[in-house]
Amino acid sequence: MNIDPASFWQDPYPTLAEMRSVAPICYVPELGATLITRRDDIHTCEKNVSVFSSDQPSGLMNVLMGRNMMRKDGEEHRKERFVYYPTISPRKVEQIWAGLFVELTNNILDRFASSGSTDLVPDYAIATSGEALKAITGLVQVKFEDLDAWSQAMIDGVANYTGDPGIEARCVSATEAIDHAIDQRLADIQESADASLLSVMTQAGMPDEMVRANIKLTISGGQNEPRDAIAGTIWALLEHPDQLELVTAGDVSWRQVFEEYCRWIAPIGMSPRRIATEHSYGGVEFEPEDRVFFMFSSANRDESYFDNPNDFDVTRDTTAALTFGAGPHFCAGAAASRSLVGDVALPKIFERLEGLRLNPNGPPVEFRGWAFRGPLSVPVSWGNRS
Repeated sequence: MNIDPASFWQDPYPTLAEMRSVAPICYVPELGATLITRRDDIHTCEKNVSVFSSDQPSGLMNVLMGRNMMRKDGEEHRKERFVYYPTISPRKVEQIWAGLFVELTNNILDRFASSGSTDLVPDYAIATSGEALKAITGLVQVKFEDLDAWSQAMIDGVANYTGDPGIEARCVSATEAIDHAIDQRLADIQESADASLLSVMTQAGMPDEMVRANIKLTISGGQNEPRDAIAGTIWALLEHPDQLELVTAGDVSWRQVFEEYCRWIAPIGMSPRRIATEHSYGGVEFEPEDRVFFMFSSANRDESYFDNPNDFDVTRDTTAALTFGAGPHFCAGAAASRSLVGDVALPKIFERLEGLRLNPNGPPVEFRGWAFRGPLSVPVSWGNRS
């Protein structure tokens, strides 16, 4: 099946719906990959790591960012994840990070609460996600703006399936900057251990190249997903005042709002795999080294599981959604993201900024991306209307 890459980047959902209907497992020559688009097929295949392997020696992530735990399978993946996970397990998030998330979010709101208007993407979403990620990674000396720029450069780089040399160069520059930031912090971390990923992995004796690759992995996904979810969910609630009323009245939880938004507009819409051995599935013959994309964004709008899947509905049962994947590669940062966005960033802004609203005379909010997707700008105002 052919696609127009530019249109797919602007809005992949109509094309994905067509794929689910007529060709749920289809090769897309413009992407050089076979896309799997139905929820059950993804849920089944993602768990079959002996065939649908995350180990991709020549994959863009390995080449540009280093071989991290996301690109490993089996015992190799489990051991690395075992070292990494304690920092951001649900228990550690509750014990260590949840209180910090409240503090840093209030501090960020203090910066612009008196201004009456702002663009939520740079001033709230990027800042909140970035400040939280600085603490979690241990790179506390960097600016959150730099962290966001590095994250964007890396996610653009690993989704650069058309081979744009400028995108690749920006990604390489970002990874070099992260290596420099790690170098700046290593001595302090080794002298005084803390709960950050850099400290925990270093203290556990993880080899330096693994530490660096996993810090880059954390920045690449750990910045953009909460960033896009924060800005996008606020926009969605302001666009759907009936849905906002349900949550402010206590009929649904802020966590449920977060889950429904991420089902509706998946911040991370795709995960790549390499075919490790000959395999037949769904009437399709897969050959070794074939590239496959699990399209989580499509699974989350699968009509077999979700009625009116193109609608934003905070009362929806989102249990079947694959926002954070499935199987052994279920997102390790899910608990931190749910806490930061669902428990803190969303309720805090509506609590602090009375009369929050989209700017009525501004341009429509634009979303872009298919592998990663979020709003480019969300201008808002609050307070008394003039």
